[in-house]
Amino acid sequence: MSRFLNVLRSWLLMVSVIAVANTVQHSILMSACTVHEYKKRLDSNTCFKIYFTLTSLSCPHFRLYHITLWTFVLALGHFLSEAFIYKTAPLTIGVMAPLIVASFSIVGMLIGFQCVVEPQEVVGARQKKRN
Repeated sequence: MSRFLNVLRSWLLMVSVIAVANTVQHSILMSACTVHEYKKRLDSNTCFKIYFTLTSLSCPHFRLYHITLWTFVLALGHFLSEAFIYKTAPLTIGVMAPLIVASFSIVGMLIGFQCVVEPQEVVGARQKKRN
């Protein structure tokens, strides 16, 4: 299981670096943000809110494991709804990439959940007992 956790850590690190770069890019270039994967042009504020929310929270820290997991769920739900419910995002590489990343991340984080989060909660409970 430790090999899996190392792969999961590397995966989350890579996704978080991309998320930080994406957040910085969209916050600096907010006026140029047209979200090319969508059919209709979004105004700058809407575009900024979507990308900032989805990418800034996916910068995982150990204590934010739950938040990171739910961020991937939100990202998956967002892109699925844009593609299949609202039909504003055709299934291009720009939409498929976040769907694939979010799906793999959710599966990996659920598999690693007991090994990563739960032992830390047990350690935290023990430390509270000692104090």
